[in-house]
Amino acid sequence: MTQHRYRITPVNPAAHLFEVELEILAPAAAGQQLALAAWIPGSYMVRDYAKHVVTVRAETVNGENVAVAKTDKSTWRCEPCDGPLKVTAEIYGYDLSVRGAHLDTTHAYFNGTCMFFVVEGQEHLPCELDIQPPSVEVIGEWRVATSMRRKDAEEYGFGTYVAENYDELIDHPVEMGVLSIGEFDVKGIPHAIAIRGRIHADIGRLCHDLEKICARQMELLGAPADLDRYLFLVTALGSGYGGLEHRWSTSLVCNRDDLPRRGEPGIEKNYRKFLGLCSHEYFHLWNVKRMKPAAFTPYDLRQEVHTGLLWVFEGITSYIDDLMLVRSGIITPESYLELLGQTITKVYRSSGRLKQSVEESSFDAWTKFYKQDANSTNAIVSYYTKGSLIALLFDLLLRLKTSGEHTLDTVMRECWERFGETGVGMPERGFETVVAEVTGADWTDFFERYVRGTEDLPLPQVLKDFGVDWFMRAAEGALDNGGKPAGSNKPTTWLGASLSGRNGVSTVISVQSDSPAERAGIAPGDEVVALADLKLTADNLDKLLRRYAPNNIVTMTVFRGDELLHLPVTLAEPRLDTCYLQLQLSAKADRAQRRSAWLS
Repeated sequence: MTQHRYRITPVNPAAHLFEVELEILAPAAAGQQLALAAWIPGSYMVRDYAKHVVTVRAETVNGENVAVAKTDKSTWRCEPCDGPLKVTAEIYGYDLSVRGAHLDTTHAYFNGTCMFFVVEGQEHLPCELDIQPPSVEVIGEWRVATSMRRKDAEEYGFGTYVAENYDELIDHPVEMGVLSIGEFDVKGIPHAIAIRGRIHADIGRLCHDLEKICARQMELLGAPADLDRYLFLVTALGSGYGGLEHRWSTSLVCNRDDLPRRGEPGIEKNYRKFLGLCSHEYFHLWNVKRMKPAAFTPYDLRQEVHTGLLWVFEGITSYIDDLMLVRSGIITPESYLELLGQTITKVYRSSGRLKQSVEESSFDAWTKFYKQDANSTNAIVSYYTKGSLIALLFDLLLRLKTSGEHTLDTVMRECWERFGETGVGMPERGFETVVAEVTGADWTDFFERYVRGTEDLPLPQVLKDFGVDWFMRAAEGALDNGGKPAGSNKPTTWLGASLSGRNGVSTVISVQSDSPAERAGIAPGDEVVALADLKLTADNLDKLLRRYAPNNIVTMTVFRGDELLHLPVTLAEPRLDTCYLQLQLSAKADRAQRRSAWLS
């Protein structure tokens, strides 16, 4: 079978330019069309990767020029030619995220969606990728980390890699640079973690902890038939956080201080956060990379593809991720409940939860969730966070109603057998159909009220049935994320405006609906100057607010554009929007048993 041969070279790291060559052995007789993706699976926003293409030229293998014309924002057409066609593109890469490409003198990273043209009409053909070292001197001894299968390349080396087709080719991110590498097995399957960045991490401990988490997940749904290796690809920075799932790997960005250090006892909260991120992306091996919405089967990467099921694929995954930390013994139940309290706090601080359902949030991910503005907290809900709480509620209710015979685990196993192992996409009501068939019960009211509706979830009572008490309190300041009882700080009076400081300037980034700030006319983008004639910044807002009681009227001075405004604000009682959960000290035996079965 003919195949497509790609070659990528970090040709000018100082200018952030890759050179990508593509040899098409049998171009279309009427002229070959080439295209770049507009979005990357797992990140539901049109990013128009073609905008980073600097030049494109084409020629025959004999060196004869072939005319190339751009036909739309991401498509090129090469004129008809005899024999193999070689296309060479110069592509800019300076997006330091898991969704794009980044090149400088310290490393090179790319996703195939940014770099590799699809040969239209020949997407099914196998591909070779020759990864070349930089053309000029760079910093350090570079190695290569990718989950793509090697052909003639040495392990972690430059050379030729192979993919079964174009879809697989673009599903293997690649990192080149100075790498710290750890390896471990999970149920006999080789796993590795490759970290780029200046770190002093305990790689051995990291591998040990990841093995426990991954093994617990594999026990839940079983190893996918085609999973014969897996790679955690990590970029460690001074500040950063994010992840993107792939079929045989995940690409992660973290703060270098999130990684464990030698001799560090226990699970520090930043390390816990990183392990939660790893757990989240790993569960996507099943839930979205192999089992996915029917709308994504196959992916159309040229335009938006809408589905109301992202709450299933991201919300359930967001529930499973931290749950696997406690079930694997990495963290304690108390630590898990702290994380759960923080998630509840995020949801309850957003009035958007009362206006948008998680099904609507899923459908509108392209235009609302991934394009948030100053009013988003008042208008939308996260299908990640509220979706995870719906998954929690469903799991607990199912355990109660069936006396533990059925759980979310059993439902996910059936979904995996039906939609994952078969490769058949999940219909828009597919999850609900499986629930009804597995349980033999009618759950229509649940999905109407909490998935397609905007009601607050009855979690306080349900958690109590599992020996967990729910408490709501006032926030102690902007840095109070919940999850714990109140500390020594006095709660602030409620203003209802969030500030952000940068380069010595503090501005209003959001104003909550029906808040004192909104009623006073404070607006997003206002540059804050003073509160009651005292200098106001993002850093001292909480301190100043603690000086006042509810119903006190204070003047907030701001610049709106170049105009100075003095706005009287009537402060209000602090809202009880901060959650923490506690294990009942004297829970009955049945509640303790339910809790143990849920968390173990």
